[in-house]
Amino acid sequence: MDIKDIQNLIKFVSKAEVSEVKYKTKDFEITIKTPLAGSDAVYAQPAVYHTAPQAAAPAQVAAPAAQAAAPAEKAEAASDDSKYVAIKSPMIGTFYRKPSPDKDVFVNVGDEISAGKVVCVIEAMKLFNQIDSEISGKIVKILVDDATPVEYDQPLFLVDPS
Repeated sequence: MDIKDIQNLIKFVSKAEVSEVKYKTKDFEITIKTPLAGSDAVYAQPAVYHTAPQAAAPAQVAAPAAQAAAPAEKAEAASDDSKYVAIKSPMIGTFYRKPSPDKDVFVNVGDEISAGKVVCVIEAMKLFNQIDSEISGKIVKILVDDATPVEYDQPLFLVDPS
């Protein structure tokens, strides 16, 4: 079963107004649950069991080539970025550049910031936490796209402190 089949199954379940559907074959099992029959929200919890790892072999062959190219790019980027200071995420959550969808962004590349200035918001458990800069300087690079998940201690911005 490929992703298109799963998406079609989810659409079918949501239109059929049932609360739960289980689909099981020899090497694949998926359970689709809806909170209430007829609602728009659908949760899929796939459990995939593969009997033969043949599909994984081509990906493993291609991986070393990609890994060989990555260190050169990382070394080049690290040498350029070493003079900058990173503003890191103090928590896990969703990164937002704006206080709300209809407002302007907190900071852009090239903006001068001072210690204590709000640079972004991170939503965690339905709470919006303002993230303040701990350093003064100029925003050189924004490392995270708006409305994307971030991890604890993940760099969000690069700042030139000079």
